[in-house]
Amino acid sequence: QLVQSGGGSVQTGGSLTLSCVASLSRSCMGWSRAIPGSDRLNVAVIDSEGTPSVAGVVKDRFTISQDNTDNTMYLQMNNLKPDDTGTYFCAVEGVSLTREQCANLDPADFGDWGQGTQVTVTS
Repeated sequence: QLVQSGGGSVQTGGSLTLSCVASLSRSCMGWSRAIPGSDRLNVAVIDSEGTPSVAGVVKDRFTISQDNTDNTMYLQMNNLKPDDTGTYFCAVEGVSLTREQCANLDPADFGDWGQGTQVTVTS
């Protein structure tokens, strides 16, 4: 139901774009990063009205957006750093949420997940 594309390996300072096609109803969508040994982190979420919220560690570098004409969500990642390395999952929650609830949603509370894509940033 969620099909991701993008990702790969870049050097520090490089850029990557992730895409996620969601053929699901959703009130909140987001990108979550998984690193072995660490809790999963929502790096960016966007609510049904298109209001984005990004984590402080990626603020001013990552941009989340959506195109409702083709049900696609994007994560534009600029000025990448080695600490951005991880597996990135797109995720969707269909239960109606307020803007604040979406912005503060725990990764475990998303109902559906994409297959994940690896992002590796080398120094």
